[in-house]
Amino acid sequence: MRPSPSSQTIGMAVLLLAVPFLLAAPDARAQSAPAAAASVAAPPVDLPATNSSADAPAGASSTDQVDLDDIRNFSRVYEVVRQAYVEKVDNKTLMKAAITGMLSGLDPHSEYLDKDGLAQLSEDTTGEYSGLGIEVLQVDGGLRIVSPIDDTPAARAGIKPGDSIVKINGALIDAQNVDEMFKQLRGKPGSKIDLTIVHQNSDKLIDLHLVRQNISISSVKVRELEPGYVYVRISQFQDDTAGDLEQKLGQLIAKNGPPKGAVLDLRNNPGGLLTAAVGVSDDFLDAGTIVTTRGRLQDANMSFNAHPGDQLGGAPMIVLTNNGTASAAEIVSGALKDNRRALVMGQRTFGKGVVQTVLPLDAEHAVKITTARYYTPNGTSIQAEGIKPDIALADLTVNPSDRGPVLISSEADLPNHLANEKAQAGTDINDDGSAADAKLATSDYALSQALNVLKGMALRRPAAVRR
Repeated sequence: MRPSPSSQTIGMAVLLLAVPFLLAAPDARAQSAPAAAASVAAPPVDLPATNSSADAPAGASSTDQVDLDDIRNFSRVYEVVRQAYVEKVDNKTLMKAAITGMLSGLDPHSEYLDKDGLAQLSEDTTGEYSGLGIEVLQVDGGLRIVSPIDDTPAARAGIKPGDSIVKINGALIDAQNVDEMFKQLRGKPGSKIDLTIVHQNSDKLIDLHLVRQNISISSVKVRELEPGYVYVRISQFQDDTAGDLEQKLGQLIAKNGPPKGAVLDLRNNPGGLLTAAVGVSDDFLDAGTIVTTRGRLQDANMSFNAHPGDQLGGAPMIVLTNNGTASAAEIVSGALKDNRRALVMGQRTFGKGVVQTVLPLDAEHAVKITTARYYTPNGTSIQAEGIKPDIALADLTVNPSDRGPVLISSEADLPNHLANEKAQAGTDINDDGSAADAKLATSDYALSQALNVLKGMALRRPAAVRR
């Protein structure tokens, strides 16, 4: 694995580029670490004193003091809620709600984290948690299985994509309790849980008795689309994403030789750690700026540059994006596009161009707050605009056309045709690759188009550097 992408340190806090999962995929819940986050075991960060104009961040005004009338209004509202709200609310709950409201009023990504929030954050960053190994979607007040993860309790029990969870531990799921029921899917390793499910297009209830276990989720998948062309799928940016990519891609190249080209699939990737995005970008670049960040605090101003060592040896690349490509995934897309390392295909990305920093308050509480904007190598901020693809692709599906068999499709079908004297024995002239292309197009139209463009780019590459 290469050295750290920058000589600058992030300090005691951890930078995040994670879009909340519900923004990237509305109404979705995941047991498979939906968005990346960060460990916050570091001690509290020293922030500038609010009463010292000398220590205040640039641009702060010494006259920007809290108005006493505002303090009085806050106290009055607090007391009104405490005394008059329809149900009694304890002071601790009210104070937490006040802090949460203050942060949520800033932007959609800043939030207050308690002990449970920090635990969830750590799980999301590492991709490790204790549960059943299923990704769950909330649909019409119920829970539907998106997919089970290989070699997990859910997969071994026969749970399939499209299944619906009807009961958990005997309790029926409905719109009123769906959030609480969802939480029950996770638990301590070795703890038991009963699910009642129904398979898609079936009305038969199936009772399953499962035992939770530690689940480790890899964010990187690498395979060959066809000889010479590599497919890399990154689902999110976790602690080990860059290292995992280097290992898996290195193994594939060692087995099959240098690739002619590669497709990097970042569709529906909600983001993750800034350092992971930088590491992945560095894996495909030999030089150039990857990303810069700028904020009010000096520690938020950083620049990350690539090091020599493109894992693909300069082979052409396509990056697939859509409206769910967000945050850290946009950093990678922007870095490869601006450095003219890859073509971006698909749809405009989500447009989250801000960085969050986790600032620990104590051992069990922290604030995740937006501290900087980030800029692509060309100096572009993609905040609320996203990255426009080089080649736009609509979100389409392809179906095979209905037509009868063709009796004569080539000279070889004509009676008494002359044979090709140089034809190789056993060669099927009808196998021109179109059948495989049709199969890929019907299963994933965007990927099939990316592969076709990639082949054209590979043909234009100088013969001396081709495989």
